[in-house]
Amino acid sequence: MAALRTALHGRLLQALPFSFGSLRFASSFKAADLVIERNAACKQKPDPSTLVFGKQFSDHMLTINWSEKDGWQAPQIKPFQNLSLHPASSALHYSIELFEGMKAFRGVDNHVRLFRPMLNMERMHRSAERSCLPLFDKGELLECIKKLVEVDQEWVPFSQDTSLYIRPTFIGIEPSLGVSRPGEAMLFVIVGPVGPYFATGSFNPCLCWRTLHLSGPGREALGPIRWEERGGEAGCQQVLWLYGEQEEITEVGTMNLFIYWTNENGEKELFTPPLDGIILPGVTRQSLLDLSRSWGEFKVTERTMGMPELLGALDSGRVLEVFGAGTACVVCPVGSLLYRGTTYQVPTMQSGLAKRFHTELTDIQYGRKSSEWAPVVV
Repeated sequence: MAALRTALHGRLLQALPFSFGSLRFASSFKAADLVIERNAACKQKPDPSTLVFGKQFSDHMLTINWSEKDGWQAPQIKPFQNLSLHPASSALHYSIELFEGMKAFRGVDNHVRLFRPMLNMERMHRSAERSCLPLFDKGELLECIKKLVEVDQEWVPFSQDTSLYIRPTFIGIEPSLGVSRPGEAMLFVIVGPVGPYFATGSFNPCLCWRTLHLSGPGREALGPIRWEERGGEAGCQQVLWLYGEQEEITEVGTMNLFIYWTNENGEKELFTPPLDGIILPGVTRQSLLDLSRSWGEFKVTERTMGMPELLGALDSGRVLEVFGAGTACVVCPVGSLLYRGTTYQVPTMQSGLAKRFHTELTDIQYGRKSSEWAPVVV
């Protein structure tokens, strides 16, 4: 997921319209110029059954440096190693940085596939522009990432319950404490095998805890990690983020939120909040919307919804399912909601739509179903 989100009084800000000059149209690096240095001391691959999320990394990484003076340097795949950064690097002081989240999957035919990778490249490109970082050719970056996955293909677990997580990251590294677009930057990609994002498993219902999306007058400005901790203290696994006086539903934890219900007109409807500047344009989110519209079996709506509307639907028994969606978890059902001291039960596991989505996407990802969404890398 793209990490850059800058907010003022709750609404996302667009980056200041800096004049990039030649920077905006600077030539990109080329995958054909990729230099590969093999790691002479490769690590032993972990047992897939022991994998957790984000704790182990492969033998190699991709790095691509840029400077305003010299432009893009040749991309390099080299042994996994620590970064060396100047203490005044702009990423450390002004959060001039962004990242993406992608996965590679070992299919039933032993081929390795990515899932809709160009959507990640497009989102990363938009984030780079907003962050005042140098632009690049999306296709060239994807080819470099494919080569990294090929080099570390033995790190893609031989398991249908695990995957190789791919983390493209872009940071400003100019050693200056002035607030300005960076004159130096580094794009790097690290990968590692992962198990289920949640300790309870890949498809088990979670309990969500109500909170406010962003701080405002008279409210405590807690960061997301602290809110997650408070949710855990209440016996909940995830936070349902709300926004504004109407407590608009936004996201659940780090996932996009979906509600499948019977609306006031008696129609079966899949609801998700709109991309209005607050909501992350998730790749899995888009995939669920695309699938739903291709099925044509129920209404699909992107609009705002406040907590009063959701609570009314819960009280009247019209909510059929609530679930989150994201690269890390694919689809995560929500079994109950704790709101202002009251726990509301959600019959997510009874209707079957979340499970259907999960099966459809994982069948594509692991090659059980042929799709242009999952190009073969190796």
